[in-house]
Amino acid sequence: MSNVAGKAYGMSLLTPMRPWKTPINTFLFMVSRLIPSTLSGLLGLEIIHFARWVMIRRDQWTDLGQGRPVLKNDYMLFISNFNGTWDQYIDAFSDGIPNGLNLFWYSSTKFPQSIPITPFKEYIRQNQITTDYYYNATPGSAQRDIKSALRVTEAIRSLSLKYPSLSPKAFANEFSKSLLAVQNDLGSPGYAPIPSNDTYKADIGRTPFICKRWGHLAKQPPTSQPTHA
Repeated sequence: MSNVAGKAYGMSLLTPMRPWKTPINTFLFMVSRLIPSTLSGLLGLEIIHFARWVMIRRDQWTDLGQGRPVLKNDYMLFISNFNGTWDQYIDAFSDGIPNGLNLFWYSSTKFPQSIPITPFKEYIRQNQITTDYYYNATPGSAQRDIKSALRVTEAIRSLSLKYPSLSPKAFANEFSKSLLAVQNDLGSPGYAPIPSNDTYKADIGRTPFICKRWGHLAKQPPTSQPTHA
C-alpha cells in the first residue's frame, strides 16, 4: 500500500471549513506556537516523525492547466508521518492531545470531536487521501532508531576529535566511556513485526465490514505478516 514505507505510515487528511472560520483558526494556531505547552502531549509522542496543519484558502489552489476551481469552502490539510499502525496513531493522538485536536479542527465541517474515538476515526477515514507516492529515506528505522543513530554518530565524532591528543591507554578509556553511554542505542534497524498476532487477525476480520461501509473510500491500515514464535 502506498501509504506505507518500511516502518512508517504517511497520512494526508483534507477537511473542508467555512471561510469565515479561517482567520479564527489562524489566530488559534499562532497562539499554540507561542505557547508550546499546548502541544506537550503531541511532542511527547515518540511514534511521530512529522506532523503539520496547513490552511488552504479557496482562492489558493494552483492552476496547472485544469482551470482554477470555484469553491465554497477553505480547507485544512493535515500531513503526518508516523510509526506503527493507523489505529495506534489515532488512539495515541486522541489520548495525548484531545483538547488540542478539538481546537485545531473545530472549524472543519462536521468534525465530531476527538472523543469518543469511533466517530473520530470514521471522520478521518472518510476524509483521508491515499498517498500515491510516499518516499521514506529511512524505511528500516523508526523515530527512536534515528535518534539513537544520531547519538552514536555524535559519540564517534567526539572520539575522533580526542584521538590525536590521547595515548592508546587514555583513548581506550574514553572509548569505553563512550560505549557505555550509547550501549542502549546500538540496536539493529530493520522491518519490525506487527505489534501482535491479535492485531493481524483483527485487521483481517474487520476488512469486510470496512469495505461494506465505505466501499471504494475504504482506507484501512495495511495488514502485516503475523509473527512467528
